[in-house]
Amino acid sequence: MKPVSSKQRGNRPDWYEYYINIAMAVRDRANCHGSKIGSILVLDNRILTTGYNGTPQDMQNCDEGGCDRCADRQTYSSGEAYDLCICVHAEQNTLLSAARFGISVEGADLYTTLQPCFGCTKELLQAKINAVYYLHDWKPSSSSLVSVLKKLHGRFPGGMKKIETDDPKQEWARSIT
Repeated sequence: MKPVSSKQRGNRPDWYEYYINIAMAVRDRANCHGSKIGSILVLDNRILTTGYNGTPQDMQNCDEGGCDRCADRQTYSSGEAYDLCICVHAEQNTLLSAARFGISVEGADLYTTLQPCFGCTKELLQAKINAVYYLHDWKPSSSSLVSVLKKLHGRFPGGMKKIETDDPKQEWARSIT
């Protein structure tokens, strides 16, 4: 799949760049000690919901010691012990916000700052999301997962495409240890 370039219209940002920039602004609210991710759902050029990764509502945030995995990062390698992490992924929060407020997401496009993980990919397919546009690649920890993900990515009617644009906060947002 060919990445989508954000430089397609000269000085005026195209829709891809516009929406991915909003997803980058949303991730500023993320408080996880790992990656900070933001996502938005768009239908008919209208933003339906937004989400960022962090602990469930009304719980102590990661940066306040709320998540044991985040509080003890040196014990867990990247890609391990997600079953101990209480954080809700940005994509999940985007879908859950829509559900909470009775907003139908079928046929919507997701813009996210990190390619969705295996779990989020399955949930997006189940929610009948049309397409996924992402800023940064996500690398699964196992090679067997790569082939399964490739099959799942092909199930989005509008595909899964990487957006090529500058990310001035990339180092801050991708602080995986």
